[in-house]
Amino acid sequence: MTASATRYVSLLGLGFGDCGKGLFTDHLCGALQAHTVVRFNGGAQAGHNVVLADGRHHTFSQFGAGSFHAGVGTVLASPVVVHPTALRVEAAALEQAGVHDAFSRLLIDARCRVTTPFHQAAGRLREWARGEGAHGSCGVGVGETVRHALAAPDEALHYGDLPHAQFALDKLEASRKALLREFANAAPAHPDADAAQELAMLHDDSLAQRWLDAIAPCLKQSPPASADRIAERLARPGAVVFEGAQGVLLDEWRGFHPHTTWSTISTAAVEAVLHDTGIDAPVQHLGVLRSYLTRHGVGPLPTHDPALDARLAEPHNADEGWQGVFRRGHPDAVLLRYALDAVGTLDGLVVSHLDAVDAARLRWCAGYRTEDTGRLASLPLGGVRDLDHQHALTRLLQGAEPIYEPHPITTAHAWVEHAEAVSGLPVRFGAFGPAREAVRDRKHLP
Repeated sequence: MTASATRYVSLLGLGFGDCGKGLFTDHLCGALQAHTVVRFNGGAQAGHNVVLADGRHHTFSQFGAGSFHAGVGTVLASPVVVHPTALRVEAAALEQAGVHDAFSRLLIDARCRVTTPFHQAAGRLREWARGEGAHGSCGVGVGETVRHALAAPDEALHYGDLPHAQFALDKLEASRKALLREFANAAPAHPDADAAQELAMLHDDSLAQRWLDAIAPCLKQSPPASADRIAERLARPGAVVFEGAQGVLLDEWRGFHPHTTWSTISTAAVEAVLHDTGIDAPVQHLGVLRSYLTRHGVGPLPTHDPALDARLAEPHNADEGWQGVFRRGHPDAVLLRYALDAVGTLDGLVVSHLDAVDAARLRWCAGYRTEDTGRLASLPLGGVRDLDHQHALTRLLQGAEPIYEPHPITTAHAWVEHAEAVSGLPVRFGAFGPAREAVRDRKHLP
């Protein structure tokens, strides 16, 4: 199937997340008059902020970040891990923000794996048990859902299973019992009552049915969609925006193991969704950057600077909660080059937070000093699914000392020029604030 009258654009994070994918999805849906946003990776651990000029704000988790535009629908493609109860919570929050029909615009692929209360509980217990070796979890069960589905495919619950009540209940109970066997004899891994509460969920043999009852409205408002129905939607004339979750530096195979997400962030992941629906059409792939690096939670961030933490306000990312401390770092040419190697061929960049450049006193990191390698300006891309290689990169980054360019960046223009020189790609859009009105195309950047 070809879709010559349809334009496809993807937004792929080139950092550790929190780069502005929500802002640019919202902007492109208006600029291109898109009819659909496709989520193609990750799950309910996404947090994409959209701020409107009238002050309304929503952190998009599963619904597409174009939902403030009337008529723009969301497709959750088959790689996405769906969290039905979180969908209900998010739909209620959108209702309060003035979006009254989010569910009626939502298509969920019947093949999507489903996060249950048991996966969320097990994921939290597993992270607590790691203690000081914590990987960095959002606590919503996405990784545990994927891990369990790989370990026990017959127990994996899919969105298309949910209308079949007894079949779904049997799978839920099988999952609960399997996860309970893993944790039933575990010593408390957390000093307060939280761990006991999560463990109690695994012991509760009435929870599966109560959960199925609670998610019934999801199925009524957005029943499982077939691949053919999704293909029809994506082939519709107009524009489709693929909204990536997380960032390639957290990618399950290219990120810095074990501080990664069970999610694939790449041009190939976008194109696989189109190929799955039988659509043969080009995609314009855009990499998304902040003007400075951020990392929410544990894991290496070589250019982290506490002075930036103090100078740069972060209204939508708190230090509390599962992910932990939100850190800021100077822009890093080494990590940018690595991200570009890992993500696939891009057609350009989009950059958020350019309004922070003047006051932040940012400096580009040109390379690292390390005990083992001396000075280096790039990181080697390993083989496919080589986690030993990724772990070695993690150790290297944890001991890396940044080598900064001699002069700070004093203007957004200078930042853009340097990013284009490092990447060899044009900056297509830049944002000077959190709302779509703050986005400017390349011709109008200062």
